[in-house]
Amino acid sequence: MPCDYTVEEGRLKVNCIGCMHELSIENSEICMSNTIKKLIEAKNVTKIVLSGYREYEYDWPQVKLLLEIANAIQTIERKRIISLDNISIPGCDRCVDQRLGKLQYILTSLAYDPLDAYRTLIREIRHASVKKNRTLEKCRKCYENYINNALIPIKSILENCELIKMGEKYLSVKGREFYREVFSPSIRPNFMYTRYQLLIPKDAELVYKYMVGNNEVKILKIPNHTRFLYHITPVEFTLSEEEYLILDMARRYLASHRPRRAELAEPEETRNIFFSISRDIIKDVAERNKVSLSGEKLNELAEILVRYTAGFGILELLLMDEHIQDISINSPVGTTPIFVYHSDFENCETNLIPSIEDANMWATRFRLISGRPLDEANPVLDTEIITPGGRARVCAITRTLSPTGLGFALRRHRERPWTYPLFIKNRYMNALSAGLLWFLIDNARTMLIAGTRSSGKTSLLGASMLQIMPRLRIITCEDTIELPVTKLRELGYDIEQLKSRSVITRVETELPADDALRTALRLGDSCLIVGEVRSVEAKALWEAMRIGALANVVAGTIHGDSPYGVFDRVVNDLGVPPTSFKATDIIVIANRLRSPDGLRAYRRLTTITEVRKHWKHDPLDEGGFVTLMEYSAKEDEMKPTQTLLIGESFILNEIASMVREWKGNWELVWENINLRANVLGKIAELSNSIPEIAEAEHVLKSNQVFHIICDEVNKEVGMLDSKIIFERWFEWIKNYIKEQMKK
Repeated sequence: MPCDYTVEEGRLKVNCIGCMHELSIENSEICMSNTIKKLIEAKNVTKIVLSGYREYEYDWPQVKLLLEIANAIQTIERKRIISLDNISIPGCDRCVDQRLGKLQYILTSLAYDPLDAYRTLIREIRHASVKKNRTLEKCRKCYENYINNALIPIKSILENCELIKMGEKYLSVKGREFYREVFSPSIRPNFMYTRYQLLIPKDAELVYKYMVGNNEVKILKIPNHTRFLYHITPVEFTLSEEEYLILDMARRYLASHRPRRAELAEPEETRNIFFSISRDIIKDVAERNKVSLSGEKLNELAEILVRYTAGFGILELLLMDEHIQDISINSPVGTTPIFVYHSDFENCETNLIPSIEDANMWATRFRLISGRPLDEANPVLDTEIITPGGRARVCAITRTLSPTGLGFALRRHRERPWTYPLFIKNRYMNALSAGLLWFLIDNARTMLIAGTRSSGKTSLLGASMLQIMPRLRIITCEDTIELPVTKLRELGYDIEQLKSRSVITRVETELPADDALRTALRLGDSCLIVGEVRSVEAKALWEAMRIGALANVVAGTIHGDSPYGVFDRVVNDLGVPPTSFKATDIIVIANRLRSPDGLRAYRRLTTITEVRKHWKHDPLDEGGFVTLMEYSAKEDEMKPTQTLLIGESFILNEIASMVREWKGNWELVWENINLRANVLGKIAELSNSIPEIAEAEHVLKSNQVFHIICDEVNKEVGMLDSKIIFERWFEWIKNYIKEQMKK
């Protein structure tokens, strides 16, 4: 609660979170009064810390001044100086109320403004002395009693206080200017409520070290622990005192510019605006305080300020790290550290311990961004956040689902979309499997990407969207926004995004998933991408595929660890008729594989399976599932099956039957698949020396040039000559790279 306090080793720490008054003894009479009252209650205090969004620490010389005032108040009360006997004589009570009111005012004012109380006392002594000399004998004795037994004793007590002695020359000046000269706390801005452990545990072994922006990350192995420690030193904790002061002052000015709800809908634009404002404020504050800041340091401080005003604080540092895939913040918040899943070191404990204030701030921000509730009646919230260097799907929970309050899980996605060449480079798939999937996408097959949790399903689906030719329209349908629609739109795609009601959160203002999907079918001829097949929308999707309502590629993700597992979930759990399930052409399985010691895991495609159409009841028993490629643990890559190598794939032959040049000629189909594999594989190879070339912008450019070259070669020689196509494409990519390097 606001104004609650603790005293530990002489350090009086006051909780000022939620206090409506300024956290400053020198500027706020309320703050001074509350502090002096606590000094009356507490014992052996040597430091005072006012802890709010910043910590203000007053050292012993300043504390001593306040302690003397606290002791003066106690002395006046203990000696009962303010009593009827001391302010009047028997039989004379005409001035009692007035004098009693004046003395009570002085006593009360001592806590709020000691100098003003002393000023009022001096004036009362002067006033009483004048009255004494101008009144009757009986009243004169009464005034003498009042002056000698009440006013003078209080004056003597106050004159022994150093603060009063220091303020005598300010008696003619009202206001708190005097206190601003006397009290000067050391200010350490609390840019985060999150506590973090600076000290590295004893006997910890440094395994790996790298930088995330300007923040140092160390991966430490702790003896007898199977989990690594992710130790980050945020740049916020390495600033000089001058820089802390500048940031604190700038943050005060920026407080009135906190983002409004409407601004949160455009996070990138909001951050740009806040960055410009922050930079100007910091520059102005630095100049006023005669502190010289380089342009680089100015930008760094502005980024920090934006992070803790318009951003998500410490979460942004974690989301900047491309090695982090998942972030877990467990309830009750504040009792355990943040946990992360690291791409190289898996589950790691961090040195960051969030507070309940962090949790409340994040929950509020997630509610504003999503427009969805998070309370006891709606204890689950799904949304997406975008921060510099990363974006993430967020799941927040609270009471009543979580008995111990708020908890959060964040799934980090790359800021830029994954691409097939990036997957090849990271050994998630090989070039041949990438070429096969590209071939199937270009030929409008229906595809399900299945796998266990954290197997990379959504990332693969996003990368597959990039293989769709931009001349085609795309409609996406998701209940939680995860697909890289914004980035694809920026790259020029004709894309429409639909958001349906989550089966978990059940926000009534949103359209149910099946209705959203039926709406997508009415929006014209398009490629349909379903974020995840979860519930009742499955029937509508497969019915549309079965009757041929969708002429372009249809793809989505679903949980399942095998083709039959997908069939079992779709038919038996989601209620799709087996005859409708036959509309599925390809099932891609991705999984997390583990090392023999159980301490490592890595993501891989494990099978690409076609669904044949002759079976009636059970595709597993009736040979309805035929594997085209499967994972070889020995070689750690996908290998083609004999079915694929000798051209016995039903789906691929069905595609060939619809193309005049390919009908009855498996060799040409196989060449085209390998041509695509060579193109994607070469980009992955080139990215070893030029990493940027594997990113979405350049892969898209390559894909478009590939299709143009194919069309030109076909017109020139009457067929898709793979050798000529690859030679022309390779010449183009070399020149393209040269052009990019000049920029």
